[in-house]
Amino acid sequence: MASGSASTHVAKLGEGARDLVEAALWWLTHETATALIALGVAVAIFLALSAARRVFAPKTTPLIPLRQPLTLTATARRVAGRTKDYFLGTLSLELVATYIGAPELLQRAFTFAFTIAATLQGAVWLRELTLALIERRAARREDASQFASALGIVRIMVTVVIWVIAFILILDNLGVNVTGLVAGLGVGGIAIGLAAQGIFSDLFAALSIIFDRPFAVGDNINFGETWGWVEAVGLKTTRIRSLTGEQIVISNTNLLGKELRNFARLERRRVTIKVGVVYQITAAQAEAIPHMFREIVEGDAKCKLVRAGLTGFGASSLDYELQFDVTTSSYDEMYEERHRIMLQILKRFGAEKIDFAYPTTVLFTAAPDGRAIDPRETAIVSTPELDSAAPATPSTVRSRAARVIRGAK
Repeated sequence: MASGSASTHVAKLGEGARDLVEAALWWLTHETATALIALGVAVAIFLALSAARRVFAPKTTPLIPLRQPLTLTATARRVAGRTKDYFLGTLSLELVATYIGAPELLQRAFTFAFTIAATLQGAVWLRELTLALIERRAARREDASQFASALGIVRIMVTVVIWVIAFILILDNLGVNVTGLVAGLGVGGIAIGLAAQGIFSDLFAALSIIFDRPFAVGDNINFGETWGWVEAVGLKTTRIRSLTGEQIVISNTNLLGKELRNFARLERRRVTIKVGVVYQITAAQAEAIPHMFREIVEGDAKCKLVRAGLTGFGASSLDYELQFDVTTSSYDEMYEERHRIMLQILKRFGAEKIDFAYPTTVLFTAAPDGRAIDPRETAIVSTPELDSAAPATPSTVRSRAARVIRGAK
């Protein structure tokens, strides 16, 4: 049954082609002058359109000029430069056939040819416009060349999708029932998407990095417990050089799924320095320390003081805090400035005879009458018994301690 139906369609196509040829020959034979005039006008229209294309788009723009962002005018010229000769030719014939009184069958043939050519040309224009807009967006990045592989995949995807749509439209114009084809493509697309879900997820994440630009190659970023510099962004993974030197490879999907901090876009870096000094300093020295911090920070053109002052009474120190901003995005420059400021603090404290505190524990003992004895106020008294090398017993220890206390009094 299917074989008979196919044979019928072939027979109808053959008859249609034969009728078309006969109509064209009859028209050329009986309307030779009109046909020649129409052909001449069509050629003139074709040459005029070709000249206009050359004037507006003298040269086809190379694909992806990543270092030179496309302007809107350049984008329009690039799209116009992709206009094909077959489209201009069928357009010229369609314009002429409307006014020359050609046979209906011949006019229908011209219209059909123009429809097919217009569909193909529309696919070319749409592809070029889509790629131009994508490249225009990507070209704004300073590291756009790093994404050449990802953009190559984007070109392939855009081309496949657009040409599949154009192919379906052409079949529909030919009278083919494309419902089954569309359904099959949809099911096949779903199956491929499920099978390659991870790959497509990372690919779209790479496109998000290209267009949303959360970071660029060379930026210093932090995610989770990881710090490092971005070395490369691929279709599936991003490579990061950590602070300790090893290379970290993470999938694009996992990277964008984390809270990410980009330190390369800092206008300044804040530094906090905590200092503890001994309780034995005078009140005047304690009051002068914030002023010392201010003088040290304001003496550096790259630093801006935020705040400085006493923050607490620690277990063994008076606690001060200094905060200042370093007007740079470079971690290395911030590191050097912090080093210089801390050295200046060390020198000023030495000149003012202010001692840094260190963890200290004071042990208070009790006299036989229960009175607390401050060891910092008790003199150490040497006695023959204490200097003796004789072994100590609990009773001798108690008697010696009592004599030491009486001697201190």
